[in-house]
Amino acid sequence: MTRLSAADAALLRRTIVLSAQARAAGNRPYGALLADAAGSVLAEAHNTQVTSGDCTGHAELNLMRAASPRFEAEALHGCTVYASGEPCPMCAGALYWAGVGRVVFGLSIESMTMLGGPSADELSLHCADVLASGTRRVEVIGPALQDEARRIFDRNPS
Repeated sequence: MTRLSAADAALLRRTIVLSAQARAAGNRPYGALLADAAGSVLAEAHNTQVTSGDCTGHAELNLMRAASPRFEAEALHGCTVYASGEPCPMCAGALYWAGVGRVVFGLSIESMTMLGGPSADELSLHCADVLASGTRRVEVIGPALQDEARRIFDRNPS
């Protein structure tokens, strides 16, 4: 597994803040952001499934809905999407079709399933597997900082 750089860790921690904002708004606690190769944040999003009533309101999909009209696929290929949780197959597909070249995520699908308990509704398909099935290479790093990302799921995160 590729080591997480200090810059990657800082941006991944920002998605954890975004996941806390999603939770505070009444949504599932997931956040995502898009950064260019220099580490500048281009866009941020969080989960809005509950407040929007849209079952596709995942953080990564909301991010791509905001970013793909603003940036061409060629530009997105040099960008990284950071996500507090491993992108689901729907979101991984959106990242692929948008042209994103790199994904860094916090919680693994197994961790998210465990945290969801008996009502967990997850597809146990890793984003790396979805992205590897394409004709273009997308680098995937994760899980990373899982203990930090997991705290948002606690009743009283600190």
